[in-house]
Amino acid sequence: MNANTPPAAYAGFDLQPIAGQWRAGRSGRRLTDTNPYDGERLAEIQLASTADVDEAYAAAARAQREWAARLPDERAGVLRRAADILAARAAEVQDWIVRESGSTRLKALIEWDSARRITMESATFPSRVEGRILAAGVPHQESRVYRSPLGVVGVISPWNFPFHLTARSVAPALALGNAVVVKPASDTPVTGGLLLAKIYEEAGLPAGLFSVVVGAGSEIGDHFVDHPVPDLISFTGSTEVGRSVGRLAAGGRHIKRVALELGGNAPLVVLDDADIAVAANATVVGRFLHQGQICMSTNRAIVDARVYNAFIAEVKQRVEGLKYGDPADPATVIGPLINARQRDDVLARIERARRDGARLVVGGEARGNVVPPHVFADVDPAWSIAIDETFGPVLPIIRARDEAHALELANQSEYGLSSAVFTADLERGVRFARGIVAGMAHINDMTVDDQPNAPFGGEKNSGLGRFNGEWAIEEFTRAQWITLQHQPRPYPF
Repeated sequence: MNANTPPAAYAGFDLQPIAGQWRAGRSGRRLTDTNPYDGERLAEIQLASTADVDEAYAAAARAQREWAARLPDERAGVLRRAADILAARAAEVQDWIVRESGSTRLKALIEWDSARRITMESATFPSRVEGRILAAGVPHQESRVYRSPLGVVGVISPWNFPFHLTARSVAPALALGNAVVVKPASDTPVTGGLLLAKIYEEAGLPAGLFSVVVGAGSEIGDHFVDHPVPDLISFTGSTEVGRSVGRLAAGGRHIKRVALELGGNAPLVVLDDADIAVAANATVVGRFLHQGQICMSTNRAIVDARVYNAFIAEVKQRVEGLKYGDPADPATVIGPLINARQRDDVLARIERARRDGARLVVGGEARGNVVPPHVFADVDPAWSIAIDETFGPVLPIIRARDEAHALELANQSEYGLSSAVFTADLERGVRFARGIVAGMAHINDMTVDDQPNAPFGGEKNSGLGRFNGEWAIEEFTRAQWITLQHQPRPYPF
């Protein structure tokens, strides 16, 4: 076969990789996986039951012991091969992302590349795990810290960036010697788990080490979290569901670690000395990329009164030029929302903003699941359109009296994931950013950013823990303190 010939496309997504075997789930329910833009049927899946979850976790626990004992370079080799397969199958992966999650071509490219980069970064983890020798506090004692895999990691992934946000937990967990069981979102079972399982199988990952259970949350969700086998539950999704996951993980039969990446209400602040054109461009991209269905999306723009009108005019001009519709069209910027329920929720929020008195700057009528971009000005920070996270293409703009008021408004939220500030004075920007209670802050850049070597995570109700780089190494391993007493120590009795 010619080296430039793409590999044959994966098939068999009506089955699930459970405990080392691709087979149907044992639930009495079935799932029809559809394209949110045109309703095309993509797969018909017999869902997993609690018995399937039991089998997946049991197989993972068995396989993990041998996997953790392998040499670091052996584990790294599987990750490197997975990254190579991702590169070879770039078009196939991106096409699935477009068809299953309603992503535009641009967003699918970004998501594929993000998953590829975190896989490449994770391939370095096996050689970066380090123990420590500590200063001992007892005569003739040696004090060591060993770092080991957790064991089995349960991953619950969302539908908005399903491929990357699954890979972001799976790749580091496997690289560090863990086994993984994934429960993907029902809207994106292929890109949220099944497709990645095919890639790791092709890369030579041992059978049973990586299972995917596609099942209804009402049937297997609590059991997946409360199960005695997993040592960590990595959850990405809403704050409401994240609270439930945290309660189950802490208050169930077996207390376990959690990594929770939850909701956001990212503020983008424009100070009085900002470059308005640059700030407006970043705001439009940061809000309308993937229809606003991103936890880091710019959920509200907070603009100093002295540049408020100029900023609105610049945003209006840019948004009116955005093409919306078929996500498979490379020119489309805004595609469909993931399903009709999500569309109806966004339309209700738009109507509420109108009733509250927000001034509509840009709008339009929905077509199917496609909601055109909406911009509201003169938004009161107490209105729901400013307080709540809107997972859709809606931008509220809030006027700030001055810098101090802008910082107060930026922190006026239960969330604290991402944020941004625009100013001509970079050190002023740093001072402002450090005043924002958020896990991430960007100066003169949009709120949407996720790099494989930088800590990703939030404060307040945006979650617990950090992903990527050395922070992922800490999340997916455990530290054990061991002392060696080389001579008997004197005891007090």
